[in-house]
Amino acid sequence: METFADSGLAPSILEALSAMNFTKPSPIQAKAIPFLLENSRDLIALAQTGTGKTAAFSLPILHKLDLTRSHVQALILSPTRELALQITKDLMNFGAKMKGLKVVTVYGGARADVQIRALKNGAHIVVATPGRAVDLLTRKVLDVRQISTLVLDEADEMLNMGFKDDLDTILATTPPTRQTLLFSATMLPEIERIAKQYMNDAQQINVGGRNQSADKVEHVYFVAHARDRYEALRRIIDAHPEMYGIIFCRTRRECQEVADKLGSDRYAAEAIHGELEQSQRDYVMSRFRKRRIQFLVATDVAARGIDVNDLTHVINYNLPDQLESYVHRSGRTGRADKSGVSIAIINMREHGVIRRLEHMIGKKFTQQPIPSAKDICARQLLAVAQKILEAPEVERAVMEHVPEVLEQLKDISKETLVAHIVSEKWGHFLEKYKFADDINVDSRGMESRDRRENSGIAFATFQLNVGRQHNFTKQDLFGMINASRELKGSEIGRIELAGGTTTFQLEAARAGAVIGAFRTAKFNGEPVLVTEAAPMAPRFERGGSRGRFGGRGGGRGSRSGYRGGSGGGDRGSRGPRGGGGGFRGGNRRGGGYPTRPGGAPDDL
Repeated sequence: METFADSGLAPSILEALSAMNFTKPSPIQAKAIPFLLENSRDLIALAQTGTGKTAAFSLPILHKLDLTRSHVQALILSPTRELALQITKDLMNFGAKMKGLKVVTVYGGARADVQIRALKNGAHIVVATPGRAVDLLTRKVLDVRQISTLVLDEADEMLNMGFKDDLDTILATTPPTRQTLLFSATMLPEIERIAKQYMNDAQQINVGGRNQSADKVEHVYFVAHARDRYEALRRIIDAHPEMYGIIFCRTRRECQEVADKLGSDRYAAEAIHGELEQSQRDYVMSRFRKRRIQFLVATDVAARGIDVNDLTHVINYNLPDQLESYVHRSGRTGRADKSGVSIAIINMREHGVIRRLEHMIGKKFTQQPIPSAKDICARQLLAVAQKILEAPEVERAVMEHVPEVLEQLKDISKETLVAHIVSEKWGHFLEKYKFADDINVDSRGMESRDRRENSGIAFATFQLNVGRQHNFTKQDLFGMINASRELKGSEIGRIELAGGTTTFQLEAARAGAVIGAFRTAKFNGEPVLVTEAAPMAPRFERGGSRGRFGGRGGGRGSRSGYRGGSGGGDRGSRGPRGGGGGFRGGNRRGGGYPTRPGGAPDDL
C-alpha cells in the first residue's frame, strides 16, 4: 500500500483523509490497514508512540461499520482520558463524511450520568478507559455483547498502570467471536499472557522491533549529584534556548515541585498530573500546544495521550521505575518524521540502568557534560543573534526613527553598540551565572575541582547565622553580595552550608566592606548577621578520615546549589534577589494554579 488511495478504504473515508492532507501511510499503517481490511484474525502490532497507530486501527474499524445498526460495534480501550479523547477526535475527523456516525467517550474523573445518557442515545464506537468501562459494564449500561472489534491501545501502559484485572474482566465479557487488536510500544510478558489466553491465531506486526526507540531520537545523559539535579536541569534548559518539550518526573509531588521551581525561576512551565481536574488539564494542554508554555512537567500517567508532533526534547528528570516507560517517554519527541532528543539526568549509581536501556532500545546513549556558565551564556547570545538574522522585515514606523538614532550613536563602534545591547537585554542572565560552580561529576563519582582554590587570590572568611535548616542556598548568598555596590563582582571562594550557619570566602581586598554591606540584609524577614571566621581548613583528599570538604562525613562544599527532587532540597527554589540587601525568603509558588486543584483520579 503506497498511498491511502490504494488501500481499498471506503470513498467517504478517503475523502476525509484527502481533506486532512493525509496521502501516504506510515509504516505501521501500511502494514496494519491492508491486513485488517482483508482479515478477521486478531492482531498484535508493536510500534512506537507517534507512529500513527490510531489511524492504523481506526480506519479499518470505520470502513467495516454498519451505520444502520445502533448497537456498539467496536470498543477501544486506552490507558488515560487524554488518549481516549484524542482517539475520539481522530475517529470523528476520519469519519467526518460518514453521516450518522456516533462515537462516545467514557472515562473516570467525569460525571458518569452524562456518559450513561450518551450511551443510551446510541453509539457505534465506544472509546473507554478500563476502570470506567468495567464500572459501566457492572451497571449494565455498556452493552458489548455484539461488538465485532476490541482494541487495546497502549496495552503495555494499561498493564503498567495496574489495569490487569480490569482488562481480564473486559476480555472475558466480550464475545469470543470478536476481533482483538492489541497495539503496544513494548512487548511485556503480561501481553504475551493476554495473547495466549484471549487471542486466536494472532498475526504480529513489528515496526522498528520489540521495545525499540524511534529512529530519529538521539539519546543523551548527564551525570549529577542528587542535590544538584534541579540545577543541572536549569543549565540544560538554559543551554538550549529553543527547547520545547516535556520534563518527566516519577511522582505527582515531584512533578509539582519541579514545575513550581521552574515557575519561580521565570521559566514558562506548567505541571500536568493526576490531581488536576479535566478542565485544568485542557487549559494547560491548550497553552502548551500554542507554545505559551515552553515546558510541560508531567508524570508518565498524565503524559499518555499528549499529541504534539514538534517537541524538540524530552527530559527524564528521574528515570522511570519501569524501564519500558522510557520507550514511551522518548517517543514523545522525534515524531512525524522530525528529529528529537531524549535527555536523562542520572546519578553515579545509574550507569547500569543506562546500559540496560541501551540493550532494550537497541541504541547507544551519549554522555555529555553539564553545560558550564561560559557555554550557556555563549549559546544564549548566539540564539539572540540568530533570531535577529531570521527576524521579519522591520516595520516602516520603526525605520522612520532609525536615522536620528544612528546620528546620536555615530561615535560608538559597532562592537561597543552590540556589547551595550547585549548587556541591556541579557545582563541579568549573565549575572545569574557569574558565580556558578562546575557541578559535573567525574568518572570516580567526585565533583570537578573548584579551581578558585589554586587561583592565588587571597581570601577572608566570614560566617552567616543562616544555613540549610533555614532553606538558605548559595544563590541567596550571591544575591546578597550582588545587592551591595561595594561587594558586587567580588571573587568568591568556598562556601560551606551547615545546619544553622553558612561559611564563605570572599576576596580579602574587599573584606573591609562585608560587615557594612550585610548590615541591612534580611532572609525570611529576619536580620542576617555576619561575623569574621577562622580560615577554612584545606580540603581533604580521597581516602582521608574526613569528608572531602572537611567536617565529619563530608560537607556539601561550595556546590550545594539547588537540590531538586522529591522530598528534599530547596523547595522554594529561591534565586538571587537584590534590592537594598533585603530578602523576602519564603516558599514562592509559580508555574501552577493559585489554589491546589481537586483530586481527580488518574483514570480511570
